[in-house]
Amino acid sequence: MKAIVVSEKAAGIAGMMLIDRPKPSAAINDVIVRIHASGFVSTELEWPSTWTDRSGRDRAPSIPGHELAGTVAALGYGTTGLSVGQRVFGLADWHRDGTLAEYVAIEARNLAPLPGDVEFTTAASLPISGLTAWQGLFQHGRLEAGQTVLAHGGAGAVGTMVIQLAREVGAYVIATGRAGDRDKALEFGAHEFVDLETDALEGVSDVDLVFDVIGGEVQEISAGLIKAGGTLVSVVGPVEARPAAGRAMDFVVEADRAQLGQIVARVRDGRLRTNIGTTAPIDDAVAALSSTVRRKGKQIIQVRS
Repeated sequence: MKAIVVSEKAAGIAGMMLIDRPKPSAAINDVIVRIHASGFVSTELEWPSTWTDRSGRDRAPSIPGHELAGTVAALGYGTTGLSVGQRVFGLADWHRDGTLAEYVAIEARNLAPLPGDVEFTTAASLPISGLTAWQGLFQHGRLEAGQTVLAHGGAGAVGTMVIQLAREVGAYVIATGRAGDRDKALEFGAHEFVDLETDALEGVSDVDLVFDVIGGEVQEISAGLIKAGGTLVSVVGPVEARPAAGRAMDFVVEADRAQLGQIVARVRDGRLRTNIGTTAPIDDAVAALSSTVRRKGKQIIQVRS
């Protein structure tokens, strides 16, 4: 099969190569998925799980990518709940070879059925962005109607999901980003936009939930804006700044079939729009992913037409 591999962490995205690799085999409770489209997060090559297995052993050269949409090609021993030929999408395990390839071996529980009226490219943009927003807002943030959300990175793949899901439950959403992100964040439903390069959050206060995708100084300032009983959730590692009278936590997104079903249902009925920035066929993927142009939205690799 065709697959994109990375062999040296120091080389970064520039070290990616498109090569031929053997097709994966299915372990117990696995599924082999024939991939049609895959999502990619540019920071993946900085994650320890890209380079080691769960025991800390080196697994390079490894295949990056964790979001996928495709069809079930084979079932491992003991696998139930899915069938060969079924359309699926989901989130691959962090410590196993990923989805920038024509096939992937993945635990069946990490996949959800994909309705026939949702395109593969659309579905491949949903797992990390959609699940991160869902789990940060509802599982960890305990968001309720009438609360105020400060959504950093409001024009990004995660940020636009945060905006839409928060608005759906009746929250007031203040998005942040660079000046050029304003129109996109407002288009996706933010009530207000703050340019972090000039406004520095000076007019923001009494926030119930901060959704942090930046960290550092922005996280520190944001923690001071949270009202008593509020929450800061972060996806950028251990939280260093905590609100004076609230909660703070970081989390790593997890695969969840039921949540994926909720997310794709919202895409189907128009409550949730995807934010796809660039797409490229797998033969051109290395050049596309190596581009220095700032991307706004999810990067999608089309493995099959």
